[in-house]
Amino acid sequence: MRYIFWILFFVSYLGFAQTKQQDSIRVDLSSPNATVYTHLYFLQSDSFEPKKAGKTILGLSEEKAIQKAIKIKQVLDGKGLFVDFNKIPNNPNYKDTIGYSSYYKYILFPQRMPQIYLEKVGEKWYYSTETVTKIEDLYKEVFPWYVQKLQTIIPVSGHKKLLGVELWQFVALLLLVFLSYILFLVVKRIAFFILKKIQHQITKNTNLEVDKVLKKLAHPLSLLLVVAFLDKIFPSLQFGLDVNTWVFLVLNIAETVFWIYVFLKLVQVVMHIYAEFTERTHSRLDDQLVPILNSFFTGVVIVVGLFRLLILFGVDATTMLAGATIGGLAFALASQDTVKNLIGTIMIFLDKPFHIEDWIEAGEVVGTVEKVGFRSTRVRAADTSVYQIPNSKLSEIVINNKGLRLFRRYNTNLGLRYDTPPELIEAFVKGVREIVISHPETRSDSFNVEFTGFGDSALLIMVNVYFKSLAWGIEQSSKHRLHIAIVKLAAELGVDFAFPSTTVTIEQFPEKKGLLPKYDINEERINGAIAKVLEEFKGEKFESGDA
Repeated sequence: MRYIFWILFFVSYLGFAQTKQQDSIRVDLSSPNATVYTHLYFLQSDSFEPKKAGKTILGLSEEKAIQKAIKIKQVLDGKGLFVDFNKIPNNPNYKDTIGYSSYYKYILFPQRMPQIYLEKVGEKWYYSTETVTKIEDLYKEVFPWYVQKLQTIIPVSGHKKLLGVELWQFVALLLLVFLSYILFLVVKRIAFFILKKIQHQITKNTNLEVDKVLKKLAHPLSLLLVVAFLDKIFPSLQFGLDVNTWVFLVLNIAETVFWIYVFLKLVQVVMHIYAEFTERTHSRLDDQLVPILNSFFTGVVIVVGLFRLLILFGVDATTMLAGATIGGLAFALASQDTVKNLIGTIMIFLDKPFHIEDWIEAGEVVGTVEKVGFRSTRVRAADTSVYQIPNSKLSEIVINNKGLRLFRRYNTNLGLRYDTPPELIEAFVKGVREIVISHPETRSDSFNVEFTGFGDSALLIMVNVYFKSLAWGIEQSSKHRLHIAIVKLAAELGVDFAFPSTTVTIEQFPEKKGLLPKYDINEERINGAIAKVLEEFKGEKFESGDA
């Protein structure tokens, strides 16, 4: 009998201790953390006291407050929003400083469910009036009308469980996967058709490269719609919070990855269209801007996408942005030269002091511009050596851009011997003029070939011409052809070019012959020589050199 008494006493003591422990957990609305804990704790199956949970709702009757509190929890569970109490502030005077106004407010899930938040009234924290007002609409969005209808038509056998999941949930899940696949196929075709129409409206022609990118773009767009469909319908299957949390995390990660892919492909499409536009412009610097802009926008998309993924994994956005700002400032201070070069690059593309393939003189560097990068510009000299000039320096020094000339001017003096007869001087000048007019790379309306003076050792014939091409290589080929024609003309006319010399004049002896050349000034022969040289010159095939 004594043993029975002690057993009864021990059982009574355990019951009293448990009751005392439950009573020790009271309704606490002193801070955001306390209010949310009170709400969720008293709606758990092992501590279900809805009247206490309803205390977190202000201004309603007890019955309506309980209904609102239950629906708030159901919405959070249905969307898989797991509450981490370690992140909810315990400060009774917590202020939301993210918005335009600073007041006592705390949003549980700013990214995914900003409509549900708490606010301080007096000395206590409650779910906000806006949350209480909108909870009915939120509940209908998460659990549409057909959910309740579905529960009434499911037979008893459908509620049998297999591996902790009811049979009707298995069937509904398979049906949802099937509908998602059908939706994906249909939307993919529609998306590609619409994108093709947009592409034709923009470019007015068919571009195979753009078509390939558009096909790849239609794929993730259709997947995004499928993710949105699953996000909308999956709560209707009424899985538990643990399952919903993982499912919606996977859906959000997939959505972010698909959006990153979409924006990367959009960058490719825009860059393809911009590249076609730059090909039709005169400026060759725009062509170099295409890969730079492509790299920049690609980097922006990837960085923003990574930020979004980190937020999904629970990283605080404010802390992350603050860290990125401080780190960026430290990086900028540690790499001032790189920042200066980047600013120099921007100034080069804004001012456009030169174009790709322009022949420039920048300080001691003379050569052709090959590439403008983020940090430096590559210039290839005439001896094929390469100079890498920092853009910060290039944006400050004086640049002589010979590539911006309307024409390439070429000026030289031809020296004839002093004993050349006037008739041959006139014939030589006339022949050079005809050669310049016949040259396909010279301006026939603007040139000068004149007998301009007397040099120390020669009669000076000035040749001033303008070449049409701005490319350095073509200019050299044009000079070559002009020089060869002039040399042939001189040979046909019998005219000699002078070179620095000193002539000593002495009395000619009868038995000695002078060293002076004999010139043939026959007019018919002269005209024939000029015509022959011009005919050969016009018949030659002109080959342009590389710029």
